[in-house]
Amino acid sequence: MATTLGQLRTCFLQLTDSNKLDSAQLGRPDLISTRRDLRSFSLSCRVKPPVNDSPSRDPAPASLTREPHKYFDQAVITVRAGDGGRGSVLSVPGGGKADDKEKAGKVWKKAAYKRDFDGSVILPVAGKGGDVILFADEGKDTLLEFHGRNGRYCAKRGGNVDAVRVLNPLLRDGVDGGDLRIGVPLGTVVKRKNGKLFADLANPGDEVLVARGGQGGISLLEVPLHRRKKSMTLTANVMRDESDKVLVLGQPGEEVSLELILRVVADVGLVGLPNAGKSTLLAAITRAKPDIADYPFTTLMPNLGRLDGDPTLGAGRYSSEATLADLPGLIEGAHLGKGLGRNFLRHLRRTRLLVHVVDAAAEDPVNDYRTVKEELRMYNPDYLDRPYIVVLNKIDLPKAMERITYLTQKIQQIGKERCTLGPEKTSNDAAESDDRDIDAPSTRASGIRREKEIEDYPGPLAVVAVSVLNGIQVGEMLQAIRAALRTYPEFT
Repeated sequence: MATTLGQLRTCFLQLTDSNKLDSAQLGRPDLISTRRDLRSFSLSCRVKPPVNDSPSRDPAPASLTREPHKYFDQAVITVRAGDGGRGSVLSVPGGGKADDKEKAGKVWKKAAYKRDFDGSVILPVAGKGGDVILFADEGKDTLLEFHGRNGRYCAKRGGNVDAVRVLNPLLRDGVDGGDLRIGVPLGTVVKRKNGKLFADLANPGDEVLVARGGQGGISLLEVPLHRRKKSMTLTANVMRDESDKVLVLGQPGEEVSLELILRVVADVGLVGLPNAGKSTLLAAITRAKPDIADYPFTTLMPNLGRLDGDPTLGAGRYSSEATLADLPGLIEGAHLGKGLGRNFLRHLRRTRLLVHVVDAAAEDPVNDYRTVKEELRMYNPDYLDRPYIVVLNKIDLPKAMERITYLTQKIQQIGKERCTLGPEKTSNDAAESDDRDIDAPSTRASGIRREKEIEDYPGPLAVVAVSVLNGIQVGEMLQAIRAALRTYPEFT
């Protein structure tokens, strides 16, 4: 702006020289207005916004917009806590010799300085660097935002001590740097990049300190050699040589690379093949509005819905509410990466009840049911020990109505009878289960252990035939889900 105005002034002076106006005439507007050969110029200026050269906010990759299901539940970030502020090297007021202050007529007042309980002077300290804290935020549900800013978060550094360089009562400590609090979705597992677990933020209000800010530097008192012994009675922070100046510098803040893994917090998980009706079921019994279409893999990311409590419990209905999670469909070979892969199965880890949704009008519903159970076994065999119910959907179609009884019997025959004592086991029950899982001594001696098949795991708690789209027997399905949740309030 200053350069532009200077150029305008130069042009105007050149114009007046060409018209032979002296400085006296320039001060008379009546003469200037009578000159017809003067030209007028209009200049419009605007301030150019500053260019941000900081690489802290890079544009999000194009694939993040096209395929968010690949990034929503996992992210790698780098956090750095604030550095500690810088202290100061202070000199004693009055000069070098001991009688300088008497000659100058200045007498120290002990009450003027901030003192400790033993009477020593407290020198100012620089501010501490800000910490980095991760906390569970109920208002967030994905980790997509951590992919769009170069994955780096830095807290503020601590404030320095005032650089007056002379000890006086007006010196104050440096201001501490503010902590950086980063909100993550509920169910986020925080790990170091090398695999060490920091915390599992599964409940609202959970938080973890991931990077600690550096301590601020101290202030040192610089006195001449002949006064050093006497100054030691004033304060212990007396600089003895040049190497002590390292104490003035603040400590650097910690920097760590973190891996964030989201595991959806839900009580019930809906699993099944694509187009089995999982999203339709979620929309029918909750207020969730997932994408529903007649083509496979409509659901690309888990959808959550809140199931109302059991109305028969009276006031206890509010404590019996549950969260349902609709997961993307599985196909045969998902554990090998086919379809959308098996990464979404990690979101079943927190559930205490599974609901297998089977299309009763498919070519072979029993085989579809076995396919899903096999994929669960290949990912984590513990999922098959979890209580579950089977929902035969689309019974309003003629092809499904004809074989409801047959499908119910065949599915109930897959698996052994579940223990009626619930998820909590006594030491005797645990020992018996261990004995059942371990093969005969001859097999154990040979180092071979038989892998459990689908039939070796517990069977379903119930098999319910419904038509979610037309509302047929949806009430019976809700009763089965609520009964299972009451029977298994917790499952580990």
